[in-house]
Amino acid sequence: MVFEKIRDILAEQLDLEPDKLTMETDIAEDLGADSLDVVEMLMSIEDEFDVEIPDDAIDKLKTIGDVVEYIQEHSK
Repeated sequence: MVFEKIRDILAEQLDLEPDKLTMETDIAEDLGADSLDVVEMLMSIEDEFDVEIPDDAIDKLKTIGDVVEYIQEHSK
């Protein structure tokens, strides 16, 4: 469920097909997301899951799976 929501957020923001996104998809490398895309994505994810992602954690969130794992560990 967390994966599906994050996948849908990414697909909408980057105008991609959700079916092409997997847990292993690298947000910057595979999707070509720049720093602005990442900030917008994280803001949407923070709103959706009511969680705050600190700046020092952002660098560790490389793949969709990394984001899913972070949300599962830190959501309220």
